[in-house]
Amino acid sequence: MAGNKLVEVKPSMRSRMLLAFALMLPLAVAAGGAQKAGKGKAAREAATTKAILAVLDKQVAAWNRHDLEGFMAGYRNSEALSFYSGGTKTSGWTTTLERYRSRYQSSGHEMGHLEFSELAVETLGPDSAFVRGRWNLKMTTGEQGGLFTLIFRRFGDGWKIIHDHTSASS
Repeated sequence: MAGNKLVEVKPSMRSRMLLAFALMLPLAVAAGGAQKAGKGKAAREAATTKAILAVLDKQVAAWNRHDLEGFMAGYRNSEALSFYSGGTKTSGWTTTLERYRSRYQSSGHEMGHLEFSELAVETLGPDSAFVRGRWNLKMTTGEQGGLFTLIFRRFGDGWKIIHDHTSASS
């Protein structure tokens, strides 16, 4: 039976093989763990992106129903909320709501139809992310639009905007 020969391994060679195996095993385990961790991180980032885009979708739907309170539900209801636009800093949820009311629901103004595009969500950590995008508002008198950057944080009641920096195209 020529195919069934046993290979004799000398004790010194056996020691080297065991040492090599002992060194390679932790590397293989670590590589596998890193791969699993990478997949876990990607899944968390995908879930974060999905949740944040859902907040933005709800905001657009509320705006297009002319529901400013529904639109503002995407923002953290806090005096720490900051909104920067047109060279003006607005602080606080209530003040930001009043700013929107005066600009889009007061006499002679309209809310129009809002659309967001070119949205890019980037996670900063397990409970924070920022979003860059473009906004466009179609009204009977024409269109307005521009760019925005939003900072989101995750709270017990979900993802909320804590800072909004919006600019208008000239």
